[in-house]
Amino acid sequence: MSAIERPIGEEQATRLLAAIVESSEDAIVSKTLDGIVTSWNKAAERIFGYTAAEMVGRPISLLAPPSGTDESARILDRIKEGERVEHYETERRRKDGRIIQVALTVSPIRDQAERIVGASKIARDISETKLTTAALSEKEAHLSSILETIPDGMVVIDEHGIIQSFSATAERMFGFTAQEVCGCNVNMLMPSPYREGHDSYIARYLATGERRIIGLGRVVTGQHKDGSTFPIELAVGEVRTGGHRLFTGFMRDLTERQRTLRRLQELQFELSHVSRLTEMGQMASALVHEINQPLTAATNYLGAAQLLLGADSSNVIERTIGAVDNALGEVTRAAQTIRRLREFVRKGETHQRNENIGKIIEEAAALALIGAKDRGVKVQLQLAPQLPDVRIDKVQIHQVVVNLIRNAIEAMEASHRRDLTISAKLIDQGVVVISIIDTGPGIAPEVAVRLFQPFVTTKAQGIGVGLSICRSIVEAHNGRLWAAPNPDGGTIFHFTVPAVR
Repeated sequence: MSAIERPIGEEQATRLLAAIVESSEDAIVSKTLDGIVTSWNKAAERIFGYTAAEMVGRPISLLAPPSGTDESARILDRIKEGERVEHYETERRRKDGRIIQVALTVSPIRDQAERIVGASKIARDISETKLTTAALSEKEAHLSSILETIPDGMVVIDEHGIIQSFSATAERMFGFTAQEVCGCNVNMLMPSPYREGHDSYIARYLATGERRIIGLGRVVTGQHKDGSTFPIELAVGEVRTGGHRLFTGFMRDLTERQRTLRRLQELQFELSHVSRLTEMGQMASALVHEINQPLTAATNYLGAAQLLLGADSSNVIERTIGAVDNALGEVTRAAQTIRRLREFVRKGETHQRNENIGKIIEEAAALALIGAKDRGVKVQLQLAPQLPDVRIDKVQIHQVVVNLIRNAIEAMEASHRRDLTISAKLIDQGVVVISIIDTGPGIAPEVAVRLFQPFVTTKAQGIGVGLSICRSIVEAHNGRLWAAPNPDGGTIFHFTVPAVR
């Protein structure tokens, strides 16, 4: 028989048990049913400050706190009934008077006849644990208070896009409760086509590490519980914990700010053009003189030619041709003056850089589509994959897209069918064409021929400079803006911008 298989004798078992008791990190104490201590291990000495000599033979009530809330008697009554008391948290007083928090497990001690003759108690000092837990709870409460009061909504997702946390501000922002969204994919907070593509965005980041939003931030579109959409400024952070990743998104509702900004941009845009027209008015007297002078001269030359044609002279043809040539030169001079004036009114300085046209269209759409859902407008965004960069003034092209989208929404106000499609694709000529397609009533033929002229409008409150300015901007980018009928009813506005070669 091996040493492992050899049965342990009673004496050896007693020594082994004593060794375990003495080496335990927890206080192990035995006492009679009257509460008199009969054993006291090293851990009990360390935890309570009393030596075994000081406690053995004395009542356990010495450890009772001064508040008088000693449960020892009640615990002993339960032990006498054969019960076991587990994980009971209470207070005890050390020898130095300090109050500590302890967790108790008390079991009855039985003799050979199975009679209960005492109690065995295991006590663990949980003061530090309690303090740590309290501090952690306080920090959590503080953090929760901050997250409840900041104007940004917060959502935490895992690497599969599943929502782990949803703040109260996010609840108010989206209209969902935390219980409704936690455990669901975060794409439920997005409209199409972003909803369908979101999981692939995360997968691409996990595979390539390419950051498109994480740590950068951008303007995106969110969707309320009722289906309406609104612009969001989104910033995403990443944290690695426990071998997996979590992503925290902070979101700010831009509806009011974007509405104010959009109106301000519209006013600034139109006022800048009006100011140019004002400058043209101040030049009126000089321009009248510049144009009137060649036209008067041309009239005189043509009058002279008329007289020459009626005269009987040998060189009448030669002199008449000269007069007509002079008249033509003066008319050409007047035309050049008018052309320069037109260029002054239409042309503006631009600050062009290489830009991502898809991102600009997304941001402009998020701004322009404020309230579109409430008007019953169904929106489709159809951006061709891998669009090339374009060289543009971002602010000006942004304004063109916003203007055309808002015009389309207003045009469908009285229509039963309100479908809006925003598309962008690369065509063979090396340019990107952007199309805004509505299902409104269309444009009347008499208006269509003058559509891009200043002060031509079908709006009751409009001044008719928006499309004129849009065309000026597009042409300043070496592009073209035009309108065409929608075969399904309504109007299509196209404009082009050159792709970066």
